[in-house]
Amino acid sequence: MAQTKLSNKIDVSNATSILEVARRLGGASDLDELLDMIVRETTTVLNCERASLFLYDPDKKVLYSKIATGTDQIRVPMDCGIVGACAKSGQLINVHDAYSDSRFNLEVDKKLGYHTRNILSAPLIGYDGKLVGVLQAINKREGGFEKVDEWLIETLGSQAAVALQRAQLLEEYAEKQRLEHELNLAREIQQGFLPKSQPEVVGYDIAGWNRPAEQTGGDCFDFMQVDDNGSLTYLLLADASGHGIAPALVVSQIRTMFRTLIGVERSLEKILGTINNILCTDLPDDRFITAFAGVLDPQAHKLDYCSPGQGPLLHIRPRENYVEMRSATVCPLGIVCDMSFRLDRPIIFEPGDVLLIVTDGFFEWRNREGEQFGIERLKNVALVSADLSAREIIEKILYEVEKFTDGTPQEDDLTALVVKREKDVGSG
Repeated sequence: MAQTKLSNKIDVSNATSILEVARRLGGASDLDELLDMIVRETTTVLNCERASLFLYDPDKKVLYSKIATGTDQIRVPMDCGIVGACAKSGQLINVHDAYSDSRFNLEVDKKLGYHTRNILSAPLIGYDGKLVGVLQAINKREGGFEKVDEWLIETLGSQAAVALQRAQLLEEYAEKQRLEHELNLAREIQQGFLPKSQPEVVGYDIAGWNRPAEQTGGDCFDFMQVDDNGSLTYLLLADASGHGIAPALVVSQIRTMFRTLIGVERSLEKILGTINNILCTDLPDDRFITAFAGVLDPQAHKLDYCSPGQGPLLHIRPRENYVEMRSATVCPLGIVCDMSFRLDRPIIFEPGDVLLIVTDGFFEWRNREGEQFGIERLKNVALVSADLSAREIIEKILYEVEKFTDGTPQEDDLTALVVKREKDVGSG
């Protein structure tokens, strides 16, 4: 009987209005445009003074209005006000006298200089049954909100919820595409900073390689050749803590500083001291950089180096069938200001010797059972690969790591640097 009485009150203009609104909502894709349209059509269809649309933020558990006619943006916790009660219960609420309802916040009217007489609130439930928000109609122009108004706002709300979900998904997709484009661009720029070719050093084969875990990474390597009574080659490998854009910016800064300082200073200790002090000033307290900086003198077959936080370094001696492991020489960069740096015992290259430096992404990569590839496996692969070229040594290590991890995702950046002294003719 109640349904018959309600149907009699729904005239042709009501139904036509709802159909027209549904058609327009279906054609809108811009979220802000859609929000404005829903609020505007609510005031028209329900013949009320104002309307508000609150969207639900499931992460913060709050409702917020991007559009509230005649007001600024409002944020409401789920346990506050009539709008919060509507969202929490998932039920329509028709308040005939706002000031007699304990849930109504009088301070809002005082702040806005407005008098709220009655409120009709409807939860916006999406196609998946999840809360999208709350639609409110405020102050019916004639009398109070009736059953027909409840039907109208519920019908309008169900159409609006689906349209809002669609618009939000499209907006999220567009934002994801934009970020993807920007990250790909950042990756191209970062990869463009890496050396385009390996340095040509008489008697030596040198190679570097990098693959970030994400679009951008916190690792880098670099070579720089200078003439100082013979050809000296400066080498750099750096690994900034963390992943993504921020570490990528940091390692780009380190590379730029390293190259710039080599132009005016040959001492690795002084170069690293300057870089460290700058990083101590610029980096947050929870960030740091491990690095290897070395200078190869191919005439003396000697590599002087300092390794703040970067280790282990693997000196492979095929003639002795032995791998010497060296540890970091000092703590990472960016932690202790005015720290002094010292060179470690130099690496002396015999014919066929190899220096291998890799970031921890290689030996900490885990297989499906949670076991790391580990340092011992790295040593064994490096030793049996010593007769290969520098580039092939890196490729062999990567192959063995990926074989061991058996398809588990790469969770850390991978960077490798290999310096190999070629065998003398007749050395076997």
